[in-house]
Amino acid sequence: MADLTPFIAGLPKAELHVHHVGSASPRIVSELAARHPDSKVPTDPEALVDYFTFTDFAHFIEVYLSVVDLVRTPEDVRLLTYEVARDMARQNIRYAELTITPFSSTRRGIDEKAFMAAIEDARAAAETELGVILRWCFDIPGEAGLEAAEETTRLAVDLRPEGLVSFGLGGPEIGVPRPQFKPYFDRAIAAGLHSVPHAGETTGPQTVWDALRDLRAERIGHGTSAPQDPALLAHLAEHRIALEVCPTSNLATRAVTDLDRHPIREMVAAGVLVTVNSDDPPMFGTDLNTEYAVAARLLGLDERGVAALAKNAVEASFLDPAGKARIAGEIDAYTEQWLAL
Repeated sequence: MADLTPFIAGLPKAELHVHHVGSASPRIVSELAARHPDSKVPTDPEALVDYFTFTDFAHFIEVYLSVVDLVRTPEDVRLLTYEVARDMARQNIRYAELTITPFSSTRRGIDEKAFMAAIEDARAAAETELGVILRWCFDIPGEAGLEAAEETTRLAVDLRPEGLVSFGLGGPEIGVPRPQFKPYFDRAIAAGLHSVPHAGETTGPQTVWDALRDLRAERIGHGTSAPQDPALLAHLAEHRIALEVCPTSNLATRAVTDLDRHPIREMVAAGVLVTVNSDDPPMFGTDLNTEYAVAARLLGLDERGVAALAKNAVEASFLDPAGKARIAGEIDAYTEQWLAL
């Protein structure tokens, strides 16, 4: 099979499942850690490689939250957001829906209006200066319970920033049932936000069903266990409910034990709309280009197959129709030009 790395590097892409703090590069994390020396996070970028080696999902959450704790001021928020967009631009990511957990920042004392202003300022600059369109998904940190759900909903509905398009639910799934969050998703949906909870990452397919039935999910974050239930796969395929698949993340958090046995093949074979994403890229030693290369290998794709995968993300995004058509057109034009060489 031909080496698709150069093709993927230049391919225009959209990303739908990538976390704000989890996208902080070692350079940014070390800079934030140096600003806040009371943190246990290493300031040496090389030491961060070991720090970001996880034993299981619970350990990942522990490390993730230690990095969250480094974002303490509106200036930290703005710096992080813009630098994440800069890393996206280097990968030819044209559009991204960045998952943000505002509760984690506001409960650490960042003024909520200053927080919104910081992300919006970074969003405007990223589009103007870097050519990267950013939109936000505000997600509930499930481990923080209903207090966090109430606060996240209030921030999303009452202080809704211009770039906010969706409402999610992240964090551990074990011991955090999806149905308890139904009232909060109902309020967010009534306010015009799309529902995109994590489900079926470290739990079985019932969690995905709960997300569909109780939270009215329009896309599913991960859905790794979905192939265990053929009826669920058929439902996802029939209703064009996309799965936001993050292969390397699943391996790093031990949601799957062997990348070569990742269930992405079963998802695609069942006709599910599959998108490829990086989740928390620097923490997992990956980026979106790498995830496309992994998916191409697992699925046996050529250039046209990879381009079709990229267009899946555009289709499943919450970008306006004109924006979707523009990026899909860029993907087609790039692919045809590449193949004509």
